[in-house]
Amino acid sequence: MISYNLTLPIILFIFGACIGSFLNVCIFRIPEKKSIVFPGSFCPVCKKNIPFYCNIPILSYLFLQGRCKYCKTHISMRYPLVEILTGVFPVFLFFKFGLTPPGLFWFCFICVLIVISLIDFDHQIIPDVISLPGIVIFASSAFFIPEMSPRDVLIGIFAGGGILYTIAFLYFKLKKAQGMGGGDIKLLAMIGAATGLKGVIFTIFTGSVMGTAAGLGALIFIKGSNRYLKIPFGPYLSFGAILYIFFGEGLIQWYFRTITG
Repeated sequence: MISYNLTLPIILFIFGACIGSFLNVCIFRIPEKKSIVFPGSFCPVCKKNIPFYCNIPILSYLFLQGRCKYCKTHISMRYPLVEILTGVFPVFLFFKFGLTPPGLFWFCFICVLIVISLIDFDHQIIPDVISLPGIVIFASSAFFIPEMSPRDVLIGIFAGGGILYTIAFLYFKLKKAQGMGGGDIKLLAMIGAATGLKGVIFTIFTGSVMGTAAGLGALIFIKGSNRYLKIPFGPYLSFGAILYIFFGEGLIQWYFRTITG
């Protein structure tokens, strides 16, 4: 029998790291509108196919000392970091939910949020090919998450998309400029499908706090015309949603205990 003390978390980490290797492919290829299946992994510089023994999550990066086997081009540290991050999450989910349907659901959800966050960070877009199917797929939360019902799913979708759409609409009317992309609206609708109204509100609050902090940091360190640099909101919404999965209920209860004395 597998010991839950150490063996299973290690297996889950390895599994998550392998998924993270695939997420790296998605992050690189989806914005370029390329297939995430064919061709196999290749060096973007010399175009040589990467053999399987050079494509082992985390370990290959260490063995190759962060360089392509053929052209010796430096490989971004992001690749192993995504693999490590995606490896850690199933372990955390196991300790919170065990080997249960909710744990599997949340892992799939977090993987999608990782891909969306890094694409938005790199390109300032959230591809519809991810967010729109994501709304439909994660509407299945009513079947996987005990506290979610079909009614909660619908409310979450319309609240998530509706709140950001209203904010974007009002900003455009006042400033005559686009302040929030449609991708963020669809992302929050997807988050609402998975977490419901409570998750949407929590996500908007925490995402806004983090986004504001990042914006203030940019204003301090960036000079000149770059002070108007656009900051992608998707990563902060994703962070808020992940924070809700692990700590949302506890933080909400703490907040209401604090304000009620």
